[in-house]
Amino acid sequence: MRRWPRGLILSILLVLLPKAFSQGRIDCSALPSQILKRAVRFCVELPADYETKAARGQGARYPVLYFLHGLGDNEQTLFKTGGWTLIDDLQMSRKIVPFLVIAPEGRTSFYINSADGRERYSDFFVREFIPYVEKEYRVQPGKRGRAIAGISMGGYGALRFAFAYPEMFSAVSAQSAALILDSPKQLNAAARSGSPVVQALSQVFGNPIDEPHWRANNPFELAQRNQTALRHIAIYFNCGNRDDYGFERGAASLDRQLAAEAIPHAYRPYPGDHSLTYFLTHLGETMEFHSRAFAGTK
Repeated sequence: MRRWPRGLILSILLVLLPKAFSQGRIDCSALPSQILKRAVRFCVELPADYETKAARGQGARYPVLYFLHGLGDNEQTLFKTGGWTLIDDLQMSRKIVPFLVIAPEGRTSFYINSADGRERYSDFFVREFIPYVEKEYRVQPGKRGRAIAGISMGGYGALRFAFAYPEMFSAVSAQSAALILDSPKQLNAAARSGSPVVQALSQVFGNPIDEPHWRANNPFELAQRNQTALRHIAIYFNCGNRDDYGFERGAASLDRQLAAEAIPHAYRPYPGDHSLTYFLTHLGETMEFHSRAFAGTK
């Protein structure tokens, strides 16, 4: 059996041990919801020093980023597709400040209350989930230490939460957000032709689409209604210029509207489609945006 030089073994250990001991951790659990009448699964990525600081009795509290998944995904998608490794590496290399990332199960809810009142996801998230997180984890309570992000359906949800509750979040980001410019009338016509996207929308917004409900949850209308408060939130979003669902048109429209309303924001159109590859390519940039927002820097 080949014997390795002792000096070489020591060098390898010096490289590998910091990585092993400084890696973050993923916890997955479920919250029994009284509002939704079911258990809602969620996963949380804890920073590398979350446990060590607790063991030393320092009781450090961390900012928290709520991450909303896309349609067809679940609470584990971010962490099973390479997101965990990317975020962990950014934190270990100190390119981003330590913060918790929490992804709740959203199913097909679009993260809002449904038009028929059967699915009250928005109520659950605001009234049950956030208070639960702030009780069970050492996170900074209040707006300053709370941000929200999402992709596709989750991007819509993140923008909708931040624009509807600007007093709750210090920052919001969205990648390839499901920002739809069609009117309810146009969507109802598309539903009759069998559009799968509109069929998914109808589960939440009604069949036919309930126009007052659509408008009450429309990020464009919410941004206009709360534009003064939104000037105190950090806003970032991006979208591929070849998005499979045409969401780049909605992103560009939101960019123009926020600029016209003098709401500071950053919009980044990039080459790409509506895919996991596109999402992961720009996830690091999104995490760095939230790090700067948590740190209070531009």
